[in-house]
Amino acid sequence: MYQQRTAQPVTDATIAKRTVIDVNHDDDDDWLPKELQKPPNQCQLTPEELDEEFTRILNANNPLAPQNIARYNFKEKTFKCSPNVDHLVVHLDISGYLTFKNDGNEEKPVKPVQEEAETEEKATNTEETTEENKKTETSEQQTNTENSTENNTENNTTENAEKPPEAAPQPEQENDANAANNSKNPFNFSERALQTFNNLSRETSTNTEPPPKNTFSDTVTQWAIFDEYVKDLAQKEKANKDKTAKPAFGAKNKGDDHTFELPVENHVEDVYYRDPELKISIRKIERMTNQNTHDEITQDFKYWDDVADEVKGLKNSNARLLPLWKFVYKKEKKKHVTALCWNPSLSDFFVVGYGSYNFSKQGPGLIACFTLKNPSYPEFVYNTNSGVMCLDFYEKTPSLIAVGMYDGTVAVYDLARKSELPLYKSSTKTGKHTDPVWEVKWQKDDLYDHPNFFSISSDGKIIQWTLLKNELQKMDIIVLRYDKELSIKTEDPKTIEVENEDASIQALIEKDNNIEVAFDNASGSCFDFNPLDDNVFVVGTEEGSIFKCSTNYNKQYLMTYEGHQMAIYCTKYNKFHPRIFLSASADWTIKLWDHDYDKPIITFDLNSPVSSIEWSPYSSTIFAAVTNEGKIYIYELNEKKYEPVCEQQIVKKAKLTHIRFNKYEPILLVGDDKGNIYSLKLPPSLRRHSKEPKDEMQKLEKIILITSGRMPQNN
Repeated sequence: MYQQRTAQPVTDATIAKRTVIDVNHDDDDDWLPKELQKPPNQCQLTPEELDEEFTRILNANNPLAPQNIARYNFKEKTFKCSPNVDHLVVHLDISGYLTFKNDGNEEKPVKPVQEEAETEEKATNTEETTEENKKTETSEQQTNTENSTENNTENNTTENAEKPPEAAPQPEQENDANAANNSKNPFNFSERALQTFNNLSRETSTNTEPPPKNTFSDTVTQWAIFDEYVKDLAQKEKANKDKTAKPAFGAKNKGDDHTFELPVENHVEDVYYRDPELKISIRKIERMTNQNTHDEITQDFKYWDDVADEVKGLKNSNARLLPLWKFVYKKEKKKHVTALCWNPSLSDFFVVGYGSYNFSKQGPGLIACFTLKNPSYPEFVYNTNSGVMCLDFYEKTPSLIAVGMYDGTVAVYDLARKSELPLYKSSTKTGKHTDPVWEVKWQKDDLYDHPNFFSISSDGKIIQWTLLKNELQKMDIIVLRYDKELSIKTEDPKTIEVENEDASIQALIEKDNNIEVAFDNASGSCFDFNPLDDNVFVVGTEEGSIFKCSTNYNKQYLMTYEGHQMAIYCTKYNKFHPRIFLSASADWTIKLWDHDYDKPIITFDLNSPVSSIEWSPYSSTIFAAVTNEGKIYIYELNEKKYEPVCEQQIVKKAKLTHIRFNKYEPILLVGDDKGNIYSLKLPPSLRRHSKEPKDEMQKLEKIILITSGRMPQNN
């Protein structure tokens, strides 16, 4: 059995004791059998398994060293993998100052300051003693020479014999010892001499422009990536087919010709015209060119005013409008200007609708967006399947346009989108008008903040259209009908013919006698909402009647106005007075109404069908109208109640169709049936702004009271 031994200090006694104990211990264990002690849980192996040899290979590779190191190659300007990996691993690094003794290059030990001082004193004392000895020796030599020459030789030999033999080479030995002591260890010391170049400090400054930046955003989806890979694969297959294609029978091979082709780069179609930045630059250049071409018109628009108009006044003279730009879309010269509308946020931007008022000459329509900065060509063009009859901008989102068409459909276009297709469009499945849509008007958002607009058609329906997320929702507001007094009675009719301007209507009656046949549906032609009450609106019809309606009552009218003998083309509420509105008709008249009374206040006869009217945004007593004779009329009720202050011929051999005032600039637009739009500048007397809307309302109220002879009412 093994015995546990404790460590003891090593001495001679302990060594002797240990040897004795060990000898006795060994002698006692010689007779015991030697057995191999194994733990009880040791695995038992067979002799073949024990004799099996396993090869173990040791290498100097570092298992933790990185295998793929990429370094930037400045020559090739790319990242490249480095094949050489450093496998050196430093386990212990201690800096030491040991030198070999037999080298002779060991450093001289540093002496204390006191020892150095003592050695210096000893050196000085030895130098003094040597000098005294030299002096005595020279004096003795002189005395000896005076006595005898023989003695001189003997004395010289004796002096030389007395001197030590190492006195002469003493300086050389000292130099060798100093050189040996001053030698440095080359492992710790190296002597070098350097002379560096002093860089001169200079200040330099440059003016540079920052590189252009462009924001790019796009959406990447899995199917888009798949489509691109499919396109790339198709192009590669096509290229391989072109390479492997064999020439036709009888065709010459390229090798038969003694000519060769120069290497030409692959031609790629340049799509520079699709670059949005280039389009913006070209648009700016086009506007600059137009501004230089029409420089005189631009100067007149900004600075010219008729001085005589301010001096003479409106009562003594006829105001004149200054013609400015003429807007023409040459591709649609034969179409009528059926709609005009200014953008509510941009003072120089307006939209034009092209169609036809002639029933027999219907065709596709067009929407063109012009700006005063570029009168030569429209900014946006949208083609429609049917003629455009009306349109209106959405004030909350000025890029949205509601459009009514001749086939009864309505659509909403977004100018901010690049697509020419409408954002929303009605159809026979979702519901639409059965006759042409004559006017559309945007209204305030509903309770759920959904944009909505109203439309009127010859089918007698006023429909509200709501823009939902994915559809255009339709809701009938009111169906225009006449009273029973207007119904037609007959005893035994089989056919009834009603003649109008376009054609005869034949109604086949398949009933017995004493049947009441009533054509009670009215054909709507125009409408306008009250500026203060969004629920109240007036409707003009093709039969000459005007109805005051409300969105809350869809089965009855609030009031009926009878005064016109022919179709009504336009109705407009005053922007300052909520009770006053105008109506223009084909019976050559314009009538001023108070919606609380069924009789007109003032009637204006223009001797020609009036196609459009518009209140001025600057004054409550100024309005303008255009006729089929090509004339424009402007009335100022505060100066002349029954005569226009401006009567001007705009075009000849053409009919004016629409007129619109600009809310920001002193200009108005006029369209005709030849596809032309004319811009005119108002004189100073017709564009004076009032300080407060209440003053404008009181001014118009005073004129109405004087003209009608009624007592004032509280609004």
